[in-house]
Formats: sequence, structure tokens, C-alpha cells
Amino acid sequence: MDKSVENMFGTDIVLTSRIRIARNLENMPFPHKMTNEQTRKLINEVASSIIDSNSAIAHTFDLIKLKDINQLERLSLVEKHLISMDLFKNYDKTAVLLNSDRTVSIMINEEDHIRLQVIYPGLKIKEAYEYASRLDDLIEEKITYAFDSKLGYLTSCPTNIGTGLRASVMLHLPALTITKNINNILNTVTQVGITIRGIYGEGSNAMGNIYQISNQVTLGLSEEDIINNLLAVVNKIILQEKRTRGIMLEKQGMELEDDIYRSLGVLKYARVLSASECLNLLSKVRMGIEMGIIKDIDINKINELIVKVQPATLQIIEGRELDSRTRDITRAKIVRKSIS
Repeated sequence: MDKSVENMFGTDIVLTSRIRIARNLENMPFPHKMTNEQTRKLINEVASSIIDSNSAIAHTFDLIKLKDINQLERLSLVEKHLISMDLFKNYDKTAVLLNSDRTVSIMINEEDHIRLQVIYPGLKIKEAYEYASRLDDLIEEKITYAFDSKLGYLTSCPTNIGTGLRASVMLHLPALTITKNINNILNTVTQVGITIRGIYGEGSNAMGNIYQISNQVTLGLSEEDIINNLLAVVNKIILQEKRTRGIMLEKQGMELEDDIYRSLGVLKYARVLSASECLNLLSKVRMGIEMGIIKDIDINKINELIVKVQPATLQIIEGRELDSRTRDITRAKIVRKSIS
């Protein structure tokens, strides 16, 4: 199985923890102002700082120039959260370094010269930061970063200036979404410097009731402050999700079980499934497993399907491009085979 799908998510409300560090090189224009020659030089320099280092991890990384792979392969990397949509759109001048288990991706020439990210399953934000920090230090042994003694690390977007750190946690919040209590949380967290986005970050929808919770600013805050603030908010949201599930079970237990088992029935027998419908059904079944209502399905099977049923990844699994109707038929077939 593709290592970027296997064990990608945690087995509870928290799917993943991600640390992203933004860095730029000294005396070099930001990516949107760079020439083709500067772009080529930067990709080689950043790749060399990892692959040609004396570190024990050097051999675990592969350099992928996005122009050298096809559009489906690029989009599948987006679906697996290994690259951003910005990197995808600017494929002709961007690249990514991926480690063998796909927990680390170092994007080159995104909004900044370097976007280093570490993604771990479950709530492991501190562990992800520790590893990202070690990689950052490894790169800095070979590369001089753009840094200001007053402002900190300089970035293309002002909101990333300072530590250049973005910490985020991906949460599965079906109960808060169903009851519409998620709207109250959205309004509250923004007041404490936290933002909530959809599954693919800024500008995306919360398909499958999956949300990204992350810090908004980095200037004036230490890395420890950013991580601790995020964890405090995330733990409160997790508690609210659990309480809401408990209330739903207590007040509408039979209706809740019926909805969950109907969702499972559709997944087991449907012949046509759109990506959106499939993710929402998988979300309800996943909640049922988490709550102990469904006992005979492994949650990791549902986690894998959340990735496999997405358009580009599905077509790569099939080994060919598919039109929309054929994708929906194929998606239903993959799900039936997996959970029946």
C-alpha cells in the first residue's frame, strides 16, 4: 500500500498534527519575482542541503520536480496534504522533497522559498515541531536565511513574519457540524488568534466534517507560545465534540444509530457515489466507530478510504484518467469492496 495513505490519520477525533515552517534565502527575491535561472538554482541548493548532508536521514528523501510528473500525480499530492494548491498551480517552477514514509515534505518555491512541513497522525504537535526544528537546523547549516534582528524570519506574507511557524491540527467534528455548534466555535477561536479552515486549508470546504485548526500570526510569539495556545484551543474543541456526541446519544440515540447505519448501508450497496457524498457518509460511519456504535469495522479502513476516494488518488489507483460519471461508479466499487 502507498505509505502516504497507510496510517496517515489517527484513530480518534484528531486526524493529524502538522508543523509548517516558512523560510526564505538571504539576498534572493521572493518566488513570484524570481527568474527561471534563480528558480533552478534554488531548487538545487535546497535539495542539496538535505540530500548531500551527512545526516542519517539524507538517503530517505526524494526530490520531485512538479513539472516532471503528470497532473493527476500532482493533484494526488495535494489530496494527501503533501503539497499545497499554490505549489500545484505553479508546477513549472516548483519542487518538493519527500521522505520515504511521507511524514515530511519540503516545498520549494511556494509562497516562500522553503515551506518545510512535518505531519504526524494523532495529536503529536510537539513531536512534529521537534523534528521540523531539527530539519530546519540541518538546512540552515548550508543555507543563510533572510532574518531581521527585530522582526525575525522574513516571509512573503506579513502574517508569517517572526517565527515563520504555522501549527495546525486536523479534527473530525461531525457532531458539532450536525448540530451547527461549529459556527459558535468559529466565532470564538478567531478572538484568540486561531483560525478554522476546511480540509485543504485556506479557501476550502470542510468535506467529511474535517477541519484544520491553526494559528493566525507568528510575529511577537515564541514557538512554544504558538503550540501551547493551539493545544489549549484544540483540547477544548475535542471536549465539546465529545460532549455533543454524548448529548446526541442520550437524547436521540435511536435516530443517531439509524443515521449511522443508513450511511453504512449506502456505502455497502451504492453503485454511484460522488466524492462529497462519499466523504460525508464515511464521516458518519467513522463517528459510529469512534462512539462504539459500529464494532466490526476497523477505523483505519475508513481513514484509508477518506484518501483513496478523492478524485486524483482514485484515478491513480485505477491507472487511468476517468470522466466524472466513471469516477463516481469506480468510487462506489472501491468502497463496497473495502467494507462489505
